[in-house]
Amino acid sequence: MNTTSTTLAPLFSFLEYSLTTAQTTFDKLPGSAVVLRYVKSSHQNDPGRTLLELILFLFAIRTLLQSRTRADRNGKHFIQFSDKEIDELVDEWVPEPLELPLTQSEVSDLAAVPVITGPNGPKPKLAATGKTVTNLASLNFAGLAGNEHIKQRAVETLRKYGLGSCGPPGFYGTLDVHMDLEHDIADFLGTEAAILYSQGFSTISSVIPAFCKRGDIIVADRAVNFAIQKGIQISRSTVRWYNHNDLNSLEEVLNNIEKERKKRRGPLTRRFIITEGIFQKDGVMVDLPKLIELKYQFKYRLILDESYSFGVVGRTGRGLTELYNVPAAKVDMLLGSCAIGLGSCGGFCAGSQIVIDHQRINGPSFVFSASMPALLAVSASEGINILRNTPSIFETLQENVRAARAILDRIDSIIIPSHPASPVIHIYVRPLPSAGLLSASVSTSSYLSASVHHATFPSAKDAMKHAEYEAEERLLQEVVEDCLAQGVMLTRAKRLKGQELSEPRPSIRLALTSALTKKETEKAVGVLKSVLVKVLSRRR
Repeated sequence: MNTTSTTLAPLFSFLEYSLTTAQTTFDKLPGSAVVLRYVKSSHQNDPGRTLLELILFLFAIRTLLQSRTRADRNGKHFIQFSDKEIDELVDEWVPEPLELPLTQSEVSDLAAVPVITGPNGPKPKLAATGKTVTNLASLNFAGLAGNEHIKQRAVETLRKYGLGSCGPPGFYGTLDVHMDLEHDIADFLGTEAAILYSQGFSTISSVIPAFCKRGDIIVADRAVNFAIQKGIQISRSTVRWYNHNDLNSLEEVLNNIEKERKKRRGPLTRRFIITEGIFQKDGVMVDLPKLIELKYQFKYRLILDESYSFGVVGRTGRGLTELYNVPAAKVDMLLGSCAIGLGSCGGFCAGSQIVIDHQRINGPSFVFSASMPALLAVSASEGINILRNTPSIFETLQENVRAARAILDRIDSIIIPSHPASPVIHIYVRPLPSAGLLSASVSTSSYLSASVHHATFPSAKDAMKHAEYEAEERLLQEVVEDCLAQGVMLTRAKRLKGQELSEPRPSIRLALTSALTKKETEKAVGVLKSVLVKVLSRRR
């Protein structure tokens, strides 16, 4: 026994020396005391966890040390090809298409898109014929497109700052003109602050996930635009939908949510109502005072997308808050489009200082996307000055809207769901009494209901035969092409088929502008009326 102990004594001494040296070296490492304290605490509370962590650590070491490839170095499991066979296989290989080929109707749609030459505006020139047409397709409500003063200021800014900012706002992309525009927007709307986004689509789809997270509750209109749908999807919040522009349905949904919470005795969560001012899909306008009342009654935050109402309605174009005389501070997050309302690019979110500062570090598009070009920021600021100082723009616009509606409302074969004050006018074909599935599923009264306006309804394409849907699109496209031949440029409302939450029926979308006189508007809409009557009469 003594002989064995004497033999192993050097080994024990070496192990003791090695462990002492390792412990001394480990103690010198920064943070070693924290790691040691964690291991002791973890082992004391759960010894099994210590064993599991040791096994995982050894497995990680083994994985790092083993060969990264599993190739058979002997090559016995490989098929040997000659050079000729390899060439033949390469020649025969056909890659998978990235997407399915376009259908015949999609090819026709692309071919029918008019191309203009020179600047856009109320009277552009067609490249194919050189003919000047009246433009009722472009979103130029305030007539700022082609404004000479804005063009001059844009050129001056281009010469001073160059073209792009070349960086995100939070790094090195913010210029003084961007901050000036944010101040101009906040001052114009009467909010504490505003933040700019360089792309209009990503404005709302960045604002929603910046505030709404998993576990939060979103109550949204079924017919919100695609950008809002993507923002809601990214947020991963719990979503409840209410019927399109039906605030009674909204109230019912809010009541049900509160009843469910009390029944489960669940905690209070962040809750949001999301809707549009003027809806992109059908031109319907939300009842903002009633919406504000429900927001306070049920204690929700309101996200209002005014992309189609800012720079469009109100005495000076401030949107629904001005139209309904509601302080903008009562809307938690008020969003608008600088592209549509100010003839520039991008969008904005206006609200309290806290709301805006939060987006500067949490808004995906603000953090990762380059700032808008300085010349477009200056153009937007100049656009605000024009709106502020020239209220006659919106008097002319509303005069044109009334003139157009006076003509269109007399056509029996169409339905117009849009609000009477909306310069975005959608035209739907009224179903024939003999139309089977369509007339049975969608009654005329549902279009004309003052409170619901169900011109946009869930799964409209499912409510009619595919052939009927395609036939109605072809009918409206024929109207568009006949009008273009007579000097009036229109467009069918474009949809992302199969991707949106609700697919409304095909429609023609008019975008009226204050850049045209009342007489010019009446003449253009008169052409549309005659074409509609002629084309739709063939259905009988």
